[in-house]
Amino acid sequence: MKREDIKNIIEAIMFAYGEPITIKELNSIIDKDLSHKEIEIMMNNLINEYKENNRGIQIIRLENKYQMCTNENYSDYIKMVLEPKKKKTLSQATLETLTIIAYKQPVTKLEIENIRGVKCDKAIKTLQDNSLIIEAGRLNKIGKPIIYKTSDEFLKLLNIESINELPKVEEIENNI
Repeated sequence: MKREDIKNIIEAIMFAYGEPITIKELNSIIDKDLSHKEIEIMMNNLINEYKENNRGIQIIRLENKYQMCTNENYSDYIKMVLEPKKKKTLSQATLETLTIIAYKQPVTKLEIENIRGVKCDKAIKTLQDNSLIIEAGRLNKIGKPIIYKTSDEFLKLLNIESINELPKVEEIENNI
């Protein structure tokens, strides 16, 4: 298989799939004889081609996954075509809960409640409904409590590649 064909296959898969996908997943679909590094190089070439040509679509990286999406430079035009979804704003309590999860993840509901000093069931439900947090498993303790972490949607919303790009707590405290 030619390199150009492989790059085109990556592009087609990403367009059709629509969700974030890892290099490992792409590699298992395309050609097991190729190294992960070769697939990653082709992915980076695609990303650069889209950027250099200021295309209407782009490929973004979210942690160790990649996703095809529209170029934000053309968002005004997309908004004119799509019926706007009315997003409700998050309450102060929900934002506080999201902040705790982002900085302490993975974290249990009990740990969040101990930090906030109040129940957080409704805030967690709202964050899950908005796909900003996900269940990251369960602790091996009595009751097997759920642990939460932020989602890829959270990263997209903040336009960051990794949770490590959040400002450090010390930086925030110094600006208060």
